[in-house]
Amino acid sequence: MERATLDFLQLCRGPYQKIADIGGADGDLAFLLEKMELPVDLIDNEPTNFNRLEGARILKEALHSNVTIRTVDLDSQFTLSGEKYDAIFLLGILYHLKNPFFVLEKLATTARYCFLSTRIARQTDNGQQISQEPIAYLLGSQECNNDSTNFWIFSEEGLKRLIDRTGWDLLSYVSVGITGNSTPAHPERDERAFCLLRSKIVPTITASPNPVPAHKDTARTIISWNTTTATPGKVYVSIDGQQELLFATSRRGSAPANWIRPGRAYEFR
Repeated sequence: MERATLDFLQLCRGPYQKIADIGGADGDLAFLLEKMELPVDLIDNEPTNFNRLEGARILKEALHSNVTIRTVDLDSQFTLSGEKYDAIFLLGILYHLKNPFFVLEKLATTARYCFLSTRIARQTDNGQQISQEPIAYLLGSQECNNDSTNFWIFSEEGLKRLIDRTGWDLLSYVSVGITGNSTPAHPERDERAFCLLRSKIVPTITASPNPVPAHKDTARTIISWNTTTATPGKVYVSIDGQQELLFATSRRGSAPANWIRPGRAYEFR
């Protein structure tokens, strides 16, 4: 397993102050994330959701939740109305999409990070090896679980190429299940890939550690940034809401802030 040295909550608590659970069904993940004090949008397509999102609405009311429920058809040329997210969760949805390239490319302009899972295959049902080729298998309408909403099953290399071509960096990857001879449709030869992605398009800035552990005097954190363009950027810091001060100038990089004092608020942007 390739590991990413990122803190989950830090990743989700970025400058946009919002995350999204896409294809969230009844919202179990969205409501769990809200319990972790994360503002969440639950996004699904009401006409194709198995209870037209009534389950999510009932849970929202019962939990006195502030989760925003939005209906979006990902198979259309959709927009998210200018929303930006620190992270999106796209779990078990990719193979249900008619145009996964468009969806991932669109989301790369919307979110800083993406947690992605999908079914993959290493060979066809007749034993033809595909794991080393960047390809996708188009399922028949009833071929997989008699579910006509299943479309594309990627090989491992196909999934990784899709991720790269749609504007994402692959930070971490692991597959589970039948990892030796998985196929696109057989119920007992199912393999799932789990990925952490970072957008190449949406600018990023992080602090590690964040929050900075309490210290008697001054403490230290590392500020990392990436403008995702060839143009140099500027990183500013505001202390206790005061006037911004220039912290760094470059397209991407890392620099220590070793003057963090207890009881004060620092905002880097």
